[in-house]
Amino acid sequence: MAARLRLENKVCIITGAGSGIGLETAAQFASEGARLVISDINLQAVQAAADKINKKFPSAKAVAVKCDVSKEEDVKGQVDKAVQEFGRLDVVFNNAGIMHPQDDNALNTEEKIWDLTHNINVKGVWYGCKYAILAMRNNKAEPEKGLGVGGSIINVASFVAKLGAATPQLAYTASKGAVLAMTRELAMVHAREGIRINSLCPGPIRTPLLMDFLNTPEKLNRRMIHNPMGRFGEAVEQAKAVVFLASDDSSYINGTDFLVDGGLHACYVTPEGEQQAPAPAGLASTL
Repeated sequence: MAARLRLENKVCIITGAGSGIGLETAAQFASEGARLVISDINLQAVQAAADKINKKFPSAKAVAVKCDVSKEEDVKGQVDKAVQEFGRLDVVFNNAGIMHPQDDNALNTEEKIWDLTHNINVKGVWYGCKYAILAMRNNKAEPEKGLGVGGSIINVASFVAKLGAATPQLAYTASKGAVLAMTRELAMVHAREGIRINSLCPGPIRTPLLMDFLNTPEKLNRRMIHNPMGRFGEAVEQAKAVVFLASDDSSYINGTDFLVDGGLHACYVTPEGEQQAPAPAGLASTL
């Protein structure tokens, strides 16, 4: 008997799936047999992503929806869509977030930037968890399909919630610290319902979001000097971690701050020399 794909038959939601980590994760999930509802505030981008995924992975099905995660009714609507379309919900990847270019230190960050950042990065994750949990409580075990009760929720935090930085983006950093704390508490509350909840803590990743923020050589070099691997990570390296956390391979992993940062959190002095191993290629670029 052929081995089952890791996410075969699992119904999954990915927010912020129009680009970056979300798009790459959608492609990786599809390659592992998932049934997908992918969302983004940019409907055109996420619809294009769904069309490309459905073309490349004919056995998968991706449905695109527009979702502003700061609006509770939008988040509820994408969960309702998943249940209506596929009958259940097994995985939610709360990925959507912002890093505002006007985010600065405590003296310079305006209240409107703080509020916007927290509405998306914190409230959006809260809403995503709330409606995921309500849906996952209804899941019935279907062993013939490799499906069980409960589910897996993965919330995007950041390594900056674990390490201090003198390159301030205070609203963003505080929002990601809130995600870590919220994730731990929810993971404990719902552990005996079969619902696992973990945080993904990416290091600096070469995505449009970060590259737009690091828009000068000075900003780039200030960060690269502390990176033991000598390069930024790739979206695929985060997406592969999300596949693991979404799958039954991580069935005893719950409430973790899952760091995928190239060792940056553990580094005091970086090594010398050039990086010998090339960065991996993802699936999104092949869609």
